[in-house]
Amino acid sequence: MQNNLKVVIIQANLVWENPIQNRLNFTEKINQIKEQVDLIILPEMFTTGFSMQPQKIGDTMHGETVKWMRKIASEKDTAITGSVIIFENNNFYNRFLFVHPSGEINFYDKRHLFTLAGEDKVYESGKEKLIVNYKGWKICPLVCYDLRFPVWARNVEAYDLLIYVANWPKTRIAAWDTLLKARAIENMCYTIGVNRVGVDANNYEYNGHSAALNSLGEQVVETQEKQEETVVFTLDKNHISEIRNKLGFLNDRDIFEIECQ
Repeated sequence: MQNNLKVVIIQANLVWENPIQNRLNFTEKINQIKEQVDLIILPEMFTTGFSMQPQKIGDTMHGETVKWMRKIASEKDTAITGSVIIFENNNFYNRFLFVHPSGEINFYDKRHLFTLAGEDKVYESGKEKLIVNYKGWKICPLVCYDLRFPVWARNVEAYDLLIYVANWPKTRIAAWDTLLKARAIENMCYTIGVNRVGVDANNYEYNGHSAALNSLGEQVVETQEKQEETVVFTLDKNHISEIRNKLGFLNDRDIFEIECQ
C-alpha cells in the first residue's frame, strides 16, 4: 500500500487502423519517460483509432497488443492501461485493459456504446463495472461515452481514482471538460481523462484536453491544446481521505441498483 501514485498520461495522435505502428509509437514515447512511475494511461482504442471495422484489426487476449502491454509492464515495473479492440466468444469488445507489472490483467468492457457512430451495431456492451486494486488504490476504469452516464460511475465502492480513456472529438470538447469535473466532484475522487489528438480517417478532429482533477474538481494536470504530450504527475491519497472526512458528502448518497439490458 502506498499513499502516492505516480501516473503518466500519454496524449497522442493515432495512426488509423495500424496496430503495429501505434505500438511502435507508444513504445518510443514510453521509453522517453526517465523516472520510475506506477501507472501509464493510454487513450481509447490506442492501437487503431475509433474504428467500426473490428473484423480487420481486432486482437485477442493472447494477441500482440496484450503481449506488448505485458512486456512494457514487466520491463518498466509499472501498470499500463488503455482500451483496445478485442475479439472473444464470437463478439468484439471495446475493452479497457489494466495490465499489472506482474502480468496479471483486469479488464472492463465498455458499457455505453456510442450509438451515434453505430458502435452498438459492431461491439458487444459490457455488463459489469470493474474496481481494480493496485498498490492500495481502488481504481475504476471507464471508456469515453461512459462519461455521460453518472449512475454507472457512481462511487458506491469508495474507489479513489476514476479513469476515462477516450476518442472525444473537438466539436463536443466542452462537454468532456465539464463532465470530467462533475464526475470528480460528485464522486469525491481523483478523476483522470486521457483523450487523443489529430484527425482520423472519418475527418473527425481531436484536440486532447486530457486532464487530472482532484476530489474537489480542481485541475491537477492539464495538457496542451491539440499537442501530443506525455505528462508525469503524482496523486496523494491523503487528499481524498481529508476531503471525505471533512465534508462527508458520500455518506448521504442514494442507494440504488442498476439493471443492465
